[in-house]
Amino acid sequence: MTAFNVVRFRVKPGMEQKFVDAHRFPVRPFEGLRRGALVKTGDRTYCFIGEWDGTEALATARPQMIGVLDSFRDTLEDLGNGLGVTDPVSGPSVVDIPGTAR
Repeated sequence: MTAFNVVRFRVKPGMEQKFVDAHRFPVRPFEGLRRGALVKTGDRTYCFIGEWDGTEALATARPQMIGVLDSFRDTLEDLGNGLGVTDPVSGPSVVDIPGTAR
């Protein structure tokens, strides 16, 4: 069963290119990551969405993901409400919704 993680970020003014580059050029691939996407959701706001082989692969990769986060943490603003600089959620896929290939 696949799993997904979604992480919300807000980038400091003038730091967007460094932030995007940190996602474009990871140090090494994450074992079990099927694919990922960085989505621009607004003015200086982004979400990363990752599709994983399963929850175990996702859990195993967390220390490596934190290491990558540490490489660009200085580009991020605190989200407020006690969240810190990220708002992560993750879990197993419960419904697969097919799309149309174009």
